[in-house]
Parts: sequence; C-alpha cells; structure tokens
Amino acid sequence: MANSTKLRCELRAAAFAACAALLVACGGGGGDSSAAVTPTPPVTPTTPTVPGAFDDTLAYSNLASGSLSTPNENAAVIASHIQLNGQQFNYTATTGHLTATDVRTGKASASFFYVAYTVAGAGAAKRPVTFFYNGGPGSSSTYLHLGSFGPRRLVSTIPNATVMPVQLVDNQETLLAQSDLVFVDAIGTGYSQAIAPNTNQTFWGVDADAAAFRDFVQRYVAVNKREASPKILFGESYGTPRTAVLANLLELAGVQVAAVVLQSSIMDYNSNCGVLDPGAISCEGYVPTYAATSAYYQRSNPLPSDFSAYVQQARGFAAGDYRSAMTAYLASKVAPPAGVIAQLVAYTGLPVLTWQQNFDMGPDYYQRNAVPGSLVGRYDARVSAPNGSALTVDGDPSLTVINSAFVNGIASYLANELHYSARSGYTSSNNIVDQWNFSHDGKQLPDTIPDLAAAMTLNPSMKVLSVNGYYDLATPFHQTELDLARLGANPLIVLKYYASGHMTYLDDSARRAQQMDLINFFNSVTVTP
Repeated sequence: MANSTKLRCELRAAAFAACAALLVACGGGGGDSSAAVTPTPPVTPTTPTVPGAFDDTLAYSNLASGSLSTPNENAAVIASHIQLNGQQFNYTATTGHLTATDVRTGKASASFFYVAYTVAGAGAAKRPVTFFYNGGPGSSSTYLHLGSFGPRRLVSTIPNATVMPVQLVDNQETLLAQSDLVFVDAIGTGYSQAIAPNTNQTFWGVDADAAAFRDFVQRYVAVNKREASPKILFGESYGTPRTAVLANLLELAGVQVAAVVLQSSIMDYNSNCGVLDPGAISCEGYVPTYAATSAYYQRSNPLPSDFSAYVQQARGFAAGDYRSAMTAYLASKVAPPAGVIAQLVAYTGLPVLTWQQNFDMGPDYYQRNAVPGSLVGRYDARVSAPNGSALTVDGDPSLTVINSAFVNGIASYLANELHYSARSGYTSSNNIVDQWNFSHDGKQLPDTIPDLAAAMTLNPSMKVLSVNGYYDLATPFHQTELDLARLGANPLIVLKYYASGHMTYLDDSARRAQQMDLINFFNSVTVTP
C-alpha cells in the first residue's frame, strides 16, 4: 500500500513516461514517501543475549542496484505464547532469511526476509500454512503482519482521525489456531534483497516478482517439510494480482494451492478508473462506494434505514441506468439523463452541476469534494480531516494516522520481541512504482483474472475468498465484483464485506467479523490428493 494517490501513480508510471512529476508525490506502496526513502534505524543486538536470538551482520539495501554476494539462511527462533479463550497457546516465531532458487537456472536468485509463526505437535506437518504479503508495489508485509491476524498487533484508532499509538497487544483475532502463518517481504522491502548477479530491480515487475515469490514458497515448503500442508496465499492490494499470477505459477510447478484470500483487490488495472484517468473508462465500480461513504457522512438523501439494501440498490443503479448513460457518454459525450444525475445527487449530496461537469467522477475528485471543507481518506473514507490540516499533507488522512505506528512498531517488534537484529534499517515501504514493469501477458497493465482462471483450471478444488471494505476508495468492492464475475458462477468463490476501508482488519469490529469468516473458510479448505 502507499499514499492516497498510489493506484493512479501505478498506472501512470506504466502507461505514461511523462508522469515523473506525479510520481514524486506517490508513496511507496504501504507507507509515506519518507518511509520509502528512509528505512527505520538499524536494530542493535539485544543485550543480554536471549536464547534463540540472531544478530544478522549483513547490511541490506533497498536500492534498485542492491545485490547480496553472501546471503545466509540463519534466523532468530523464539518460543512464545498467547492466551486464547483463556488458555495458553504455545508457538514458535522464526525470523530470518531463506534463499529462493530460480527454477530455470537452479541458481540462488533472492534472499527473502520472513517471519513465520508455527505450532508444533501431532499433525504439524499437515497443518495449513498461509503466506501473507502486502502490495504497493514496494510495500513490506508490515501492515498485514502487525495489523491483521498475527499473534501480536498494533492497537488501532480507525476510523477515528487520531494518530495511532505504537502499542502492541496480544491479538485475540489471530489465525494461529487454524494455520501456521508466514509473513514475507517483497524484494527491496523489509530485509529482502536480490542475490548477485541479480539486483533488486531484476524483480521489480509483475512476472519477475511473482516468479521469485513462487521460488520462496517452494523453498519454505522444502526446508520445513510442509509438502503435506494445505497452502494458502493471502495477498492485499497489489498483493492480489501477485496472488493470481503466483497461484498459477505454483500450480504449474506442481505445488498445489488449496486456497487464496484476496484482500482489497485490484485484479485488473485496466478496469479501475482510479488508475486510469476519468473519462477513459467508466467509474461504475466506484458508484456504490460513493453512496456508502456519503451515507456515512449523512449527505445522502434520504438517509438509508437498511444499509445492506441501500448498497444493493446502488449496485443495481451502477450496473443499470448509470452504465447505460456512461456508455453513451464515453462513446460520444452524450449528456446523461436528468434522472441519472438526480439519483447521483441523492446518493452523494453533491450538487447537480458538479455531477453534470464530472459525470465520470474519479475517486480523487470525490475524495476532495465529498465533505465540504475536508479531505476524506482514500484507504478508509470514514477518516477525514479539515483541508490544510496536518493529516492532509500526504493526501490521505486515513494513511497518515497509521503510518508512523507501523513504521516504528515493526522496528521495535523485531528487536525486542522477535530478537532479530540487523546492521541496516527495515524498509517498510519503498518508492519503486516508477521503476516497476507493469506489463503482463501482452498488456501494458496487468489483468490477472485469466491467471486466476488458469490456476483454478489446473486445480479445480482451489477456493477463493475475496474480502472487501465498503469505504475503500482505492480498490472499491463493486469493481472487484465486476472483475471476479468474469470467472463465472462458482461456489468456490466467496465474497465478504465489512464496514471498514482498504485495510478492513484495522477496524476492531470488522477484524472480529473477518476472523470468523476466515476461520470458516480455512476450516473448509481441503487438498485433493
């Protein structure tokens, strides 16, 4: 994840060479721009030495030219526990690196940094193992790691517009009882780095990135003897197209993927009008999110008494009258019917003239105009701040209120609880969007629905869970519905929704609801012999 203009930046970086000025304002894919260029301070060795601690003497680089000559596979291995439902639950935290080997050449290609939480005991080799990663491109796994379903998490203030504290607590919504958990960082983030003769930039592209993740998963499975374990992929934001490509590559390599979790998806960049300029494609996928957000701020008229029915009505309008009017508008700039404009006014509270002049309204415009005098968040539209205030400086108050907690929290957590120390700072976010090769499968921008379809064809038992926030202005839930609908009706594809934003798990109520849905989903996962 990145700052509020990330997704438009991703496209423009790929499609328009003249976008350099805009990219300067884009954060790296999970944090603010300062985090992208200045990693957290180096972690000093723990004193006194804790049994199982590891002091990594290598220095890691997040630069495009970064390249390791002598990687290691050492790790800190720490026994820990958590109280779940009043009972002590024991687990092991393993923090370090594994070397991915290129399946084509048989040579070491990249050193992946990861944190794995595992539970020993009878049947451990057959316990599910879930691989988590964020997106960006350029984001480490910090946000999922310390925000979602690991054994420790940061206390969240979402949706309040107050800066989050750096306070780690035992996570009662952890999924550790259902699955072993592996949080892995993309190359050029965290402490993950290319191995010579490769450089970090070698892997900064849709296909090369997914292939490297495939090689990491295979290495983890082999080293830890997890061949019999159901394997689950859990990707967020850009991590969802990575998941589609990765699942297909793993299936082709003979590694069966039992299930995938798509957290706040952008499966097809070509269909998201927050990526492409408004007027190029329809913003139909955003209309229900605009309606939900405006209702939250009590700007809809009438205000909904039944939110689910209201959202369903907005879906029908977007796919019906709005789509028909937008088709004519994009084809020949035919003015939309008055009835369509009136419905948009009713959903959003924005004036008639505003909709007449901005019929194909993109999320950037809506973000600045939804609430008079304020900027609403892109990642969570429920978070807003007065124009010109400190929370609006980076273009997304919903990201500004959480960033410092995650950037500082991961540094403290690695050193003081996981007892891993290094000679270089941890890169929570790396501003590499303008260096990323977005081309994939013959297109300038990735459309990974065919990759997911291919993976599900190779493995007809693969299950898909798509989780979405109603107030996400980066990857709107209705656009995800439209993209996944291309796969056809399939009972193995399930979509879930929460009153939250892009990082649904940061909302305490949404995280609890999502945990229950994930437990049910994980319990349903089986592996075909």
